Amino acid sequence: MQKEKIRVGIIGLGSIAHIAHLPILSTIENVEISAVMSQTYSKAQSVAAKFGAKQAVQSLDEMVAAGIDCAFVLSPKQTHAEAVIPLLKAGVDVFCEKPLAMTLRESEEMVNVAEQTKKILMVGFNRRFAPVYSKAKAAYGDRVPHAVFAEKNRPQTEYRATLENAIHMIDLMRWYCGECDEVEAYSNFEDPYYESLATAQLRFKSGAIGLLLASRSAGQWVERMELYGHNQSVYVESPDSVRVVDNEKETTVTMTPLAMGWARVEDKLGFKQSVEHFLDCVVERKQPLTNGVDALKTHELMHLILKKAGLPDLS
Repeated sequence: MQKEKIRVGIIGLGSIAHIAHLPILSTIENVEISAVMSQTYSKAQSVAAKFGAKQAVQSLDEMVAAGIDCAFVLSPKQTHAEAVIPLLKAGVDVFCEKPLAMTLRESEEMVNVAEQTKKILMVGFNRRFAPVYSKAKAAYGDRVPHAVFAEKNRPQTEYRATLENAIHMIDLMRWYCGECDEVEAYSNFEDPYYESLATAQLRFKSGAIGLLLASRSAGQWVERMELYGHNQSVYVESPDSVRVVDNEKETTVTMTPLAMGWARVEDKLGFKQSVEHFLDCVVERKQPLTNGVDALKTHELMHLILKKAGLPDLS
C-alpha cells in the first residue's frame, strides 16, 4: 500500500458500521477517516469523536469537499443509489454494502456510472473473503462442484428479506459454479414484501445444481453450505469450521487460530479481508473481486429467483 494515508469517508453509521467497518478502518495504519455522515448530525459527531474521524458532515457535497479518496456506503439498502451515483460522478471510489440497490434499474445505473467515470465500485459480498468459504473453494481448485446446498436461516423477517440476506449464498454459488441458466423457486409469506421463506433450485451452465433454503422464521441464525462432487464433500459451518472429506481422509479446519485465537466476527466473516482488498484496489487501481459488473450478475440472478418465487418484481 501507499505511504500517504488513504482518506476515507463513511456514509451510514448503523449496526454494520459499528460491528465491522468503523473498528476495522480506525485501526488500519495508512487510513484516515476523513469524514462520517449519518441521517442524524449529532450521531455523526459522536461517531467522529469515538473513532477519530476528522469531521462529521451533513451532505455528500461536504463529504467530497473533505478530500476523500474513497467512500464506504453503509446506509440502508433503499438509499444506496442516491449516495453511490453522486460519489462516483465526483471522482470517488466506492465500497457499497450489499445489496447494491433495491431494483435492477438502479443497480445497472450504478454500474454504468462506475464504468463511465472509470472509478472503482465494489459490493460488500464479504462471504467470498471469509476463511471458511475461501477454503471450500480452494478444496475444489479449478474444478466445479457437482452440487451445492446452502442454508441461510434466522428468526424474524424484514423488508425484502431474501434479497437482504440470502443474496450472500447466491453470490457464493455463482463464485463456485459459474453462471446460472435455469431457476425454480418457491416462497411463503403473508405480506409478499416480508417473506418468511424462500427456496430455489438452480441449474448452472457448468452442469452444477444449487439448492437454497432461506427461512426467516427459524429458531436462530444458521448459515451453512455443503458442496459435493469429484469424490469429495465439503461442509461449511459458517463462520467457524470447514470439513473436507474424500474416500481416504477427513480434514477439519476451525477458525480458532485466526488472530492468535482472538479472531472476531469481522475476521471470520470476511469483513476485514474485504475492506483491505478494496483499499488495495484503490491504491493499485485494479478491479475488486466483487466489482460492480460481477455483482450485478448476482443481483440479476437474485431478482429472477424472487420473481420465480412469486415475490414482487422490483426490476
